[in-house]
Amino acid sequence: MSVRGPVLALDFGTQRIGLAVSDAAAEFAFPLAELECRDEKRDREAICALAAERGVVQLVVGLPLHMDGHAGPEAEAARSFAQALGAATGLPVELLDERWTTREARRALRDVQPRRRKRERARVDSAAASLLLRTFLDRARHAGGCE
Repeated sequence: MSVRGPVLALDFGTQRIGLAVSDAAAEFAFPLAELECRDEKRDREAICALAAERGVVQLVVGLPLHMDGHAGPEAEAARSFAQALGAATGLPVELLDERWTTREARRALRDVQPRRRKRERARVDSAAASLLLRTFLDRARHAGGCE
């Protein structure tokens, strides 16, 4: 697996999509924001525009598996969205198990900021996308893929 350029990660959800992007060297993951979901076509167009603006070379979409590893309807929706996003952008898309990212993001943010429900959820989504991206970049680097 070789990554040369910015990578965009998505913490896919039905209400919001958390977004994170790497630097051009694909070494660091930065939370961006969240995208409030409207409909799949508009969401896909917004992500395509962001990917083009940032010069993204790879997409990573979180795959929400159940704790026992099986895929439910949420995982199938993420797979479908990832496939459509790949077709729309022409970029490679990798699905990555995200079972622990939201929980880990909540834990990390809990100590850093006061609770504000809506704002917290948005930050959790982008932090989860950042954790997902960091995992992807670490795996690529350990496999000798990020240069």
